[in-house]
Amino acid sequence: MSTVLEEPGTAAVTSTVAPMPPPSERLVALDVFRGMTIAGMLLVNDPGTWSAIYPPLEHAEWSGWTPTDLVFPFFLFIVGITTHLSLRKRQPSEMVPKIIRRGLLIFLAGLLLNWFPFFWWGKVAGNANPSFWDRIVYRLEHLRYLGVLQRIGIAYMAAALLTLRTTKRQQIVIVTSILIGYWIIVMLVPVPGTGTIGAFVFDQPQNTLEAWSDRLILGMNHIWSGSKYWDPEGLLSTFPAIATAMLGIFAGRWISDKTRPLMERIVGLYGVGCVAMLAGSLWSWVFPINKNL
Repeated sequence: MSTVLEEPGTAAVTSTVAPMPPPSERLVALDVFRGMTIAGMLLVNDPGTWSAIYPPLEHAEWSGWTPTDLVFPFFLFIVGITTHLSLRKRQPSEMVPKIIRRGLLIFLAGLLLNWFPFFWWGKVAGNANPSFWDRIVYRLEHLRYLGVLQRIGIAYMAAALLTLRTTKRQQIVIVTSILIGYWIIVMLVPVPGTGTIGAFVFDQPQNTLEAWSDRLILGMNHIWSGSKYWDPEGLLSTFPAIATAMLGIFAGRWISDKTRPLMERIVGLYGVGCVAMLAGSLWSWVFPINKNL
């Protein structure tokens, strides 16, 4: 771009310097939401003393939910919003390798955190005097494969790739299919070893289809030791986590659509949120809200 500067009695001066691009605008609402979520995570992870915790700062024992149970889904929702913001100005062909690389790095970071310090400090069953190598092998044999960062990495990759080359209508169909399909699988498919469908053993954590599939595929030594029979970031429950991230993409697309007035975007987001909360509450009559699953 050129500009012409001219004063009385002087020759015109032409500048060929391009103007500086406007600074990128941050989504303040996302920053606030992320900050509140991190603050909530710190609060529930460090309540002061584990012997006396306010009920809202504990996870629901099984079905039902507390504010604590919202922290991880909020992170997945934020991942979806940031995914839309990062994809909207880039070509799909250049984004695919970046999405896969970023997702795998997040997964690897979680796996390394689970593995650290890479050898076992305590006693080794059946070995009274284990060597350093024995301790390394034992640690590998009892490594938890999945976890919070692993789920974020998988959900990010799946949500981003599913969004990259699909239309809005197709994305709505994908999310709906994931949620309804997961409901059918968990509640109506017979659970091996129980002789009945999932709905009739839903109140038995060790007998759900999620627990059975985690033990079969991951193995007892590679799931979270706190739950013993299933992994709260296990295989089947990763699918609705992907749907949560895709819902974040929908929200990010709506919030960043500046062709609509700000008030319309706020009212629309609030209205859809209220309807979704009502739908989820009604659905919980036949499919209980359960953060573990």
